[in-house]
Amino acid sequence: MDKIWLKQYPAGVPAAVKTDLYPSLVALIDESLQKYRDLAAYKFMGRSFRFSEIDEASHALAAWLQAQGLVRGDRVAIMLPNVPQYPVAVAAVLRAGLVVVNVNPLYTPRELEHQLKDSGAKAIVVLENFAGVLAQVVEPLPIKTVLVAAMGDLLGWFKGTLVNQVVRRVRKLVPAFTLPANVSSTRFNEALARGRHLRFSPVVLGPDDLAVLQYTGGTTGVSKGAVLLHRNLVANILQAEAWYQPALKKLPADQQVVTVCALPLYHIFGFNANMMLGLRMGGCNLLIANPRDIPALLKDLAAQPFHSFPAVNTLFAAIANHPDFDKVDWSALKISVGGGMAVTQGTARLWLDKTGCPICEGYGLSETSPSATCNPVDSSAFNGSIGLPIPNTELVLLDDEGVEAPQGSAGEIAIRGPQVMAGYWQRPDETAKAMTADGFFRTGDIGVMDKRGYFRIIDRKKDMILVSGFNVYPNEIEDVLSQLPGVVECAAVGIPDQKTGEAVKVVIVRKSPALTEAEVQAWCEANLTGYKRPRLIEFRSDLPKSTVGKILRRELREAMR
Repeated sequence: MDKIWLKQYPAGVPAAVKTDLYPSLVALIDESLQKYRDLAAYKFMGRSFRFSEIDEASHALAAWLQAQGLVRGDRVAIMLPNVPQYPVAVAAVLRAGLVVVNVNPLYTPRELEHQLKDSGAKAIVVLENFAGVLAQVVEPLPIKTVLVAAMGDLLGWFKGTLVNQVVRRVRKLVPAFTLPANVSSTRFNEALARGRHLRFSPVVLGPDDLAVLQYTGGTTGVSKGAVLLHRNLVANILQAEAWYQPALKKLPADQQVVTVCALPLYHIFGFNANMMLGLRMGGCNLLIANPRDIPALLKDLAAQPFHSFPAVNTLFAAIANHPDFDKVDWSALKISVGGGMAVTQGTARLWLDKTGCPICEGYGLSETSPSATCNPVDSSAFNGSIGLPIPNTELVLLDDEGVEAPQGSAGEIAIRGPQVMAGYWQRPDETAKAMTADGFFRTGDIGVMDKRGYFRIIDRKKDMILVSGFNVYPNEIEDVLSQLPGVVECAAVGIPDQKTGEAVKVVIVRKSPALTEAEVQAWCEANLTGYKRPRLIEFRSDLPKSTVGKILRRELREAMR
């Protein structure tokens, strides 16, 4: 393979990095928690958490998890927003020899039940705000251990109590819930207190052990777990670290890198680009629990200088357009990495004008841990591409027969590298469809490569809809709507949206005019998390179909242009 992109690498970025420095992600975590023990690892609601505190708390929680009878390889779901309990729980689960199952806290009961059942999780860490959803589905599931966290758990007695009272009684964000009798429920702080008096048994893990099940939408409407091994995640952390060096070298050698952590940590972008990369580099993450609250976010950013800001296009745009933008000192910002969805020219131009720091767009997927390409971080302008393959990574463009497309031609982007998943959890058929015989992962995105080796996405082979960086698969929407009385058939497609990149539109054939748009919306609110719900609903007498009866979503999309 002629890796022409290597000629465009910034000075000092190697074509390949040594990705086997650590036998496991736990070894990387252990080293960092000791090496940087006196530095702040996280800041949340005005309180700093040192690496040593994360080390001690995660050891205690790991011991507690082992005492619950959980054994090597058992899956533990984590259903938390960006709170300090999240990194503590992740480190504890991995140190105990267990597997992290990242869960979106905003899932509906239907979505949560599928993921917990499919993963076979035996325990879950959940914020009390979302425990009511868990209570609706947990009884028949394999889960027997529930760890309930509260927003203020780790903020100290006085502040923690105050925060929890405001969350519960003033803002009323914790609905009443009762967990079934067959489930053992423990409060997070109680588990930490008990764990400090229990013996922790270190578990020897290897590069091919499973570390994380990262769920992504399925082409069949079923959410699939991407099997991310310890070596996959370690490799991507080291790849990203090498790629970011040209920008990081602009900082004084003794200055700690401070990163804005507004990306949800349960999303693979936030998991590795914020939390794990921060651990590796001894950086401090500013935890933003609710990035939709832009005034609160900007207030947090105004409290101290920061150097790195990974985000999606919608967040960059919302911040840059907010009236409180100028209350923040942006002069220390050295890296703005855009991913999860396409960065628009307008947002990139505005961000550069207002911060002086260009957005470097990258590209990745849950299946690639996530980073696969990125623009050089020493770029001075936005170019609209997804950049170059990062070290140790190969990209090819395949035609419909799976043959590499000629130079200059469009094709399906396929990725090979140490960060590519081992497959889909308990779905060998889906794994076989996604992987080529020589180890490339077929992304379903159609791209082109220019003469310099920069890649650009021009279309999607799959019907997947991308809403604010989250994958939405039409089959899931259609499956949910097919269960609504009054729906004969339906189709879901993506439509352009200035704020979210794309939004969901559904076209429905109904049995009678009695079915209303309000009823459809109510059904979707009960069964689909927010970003999956349709923005537009259209009723038709029929849907376009092929000669064999397959609904032609492409025709529906083209009719809307």
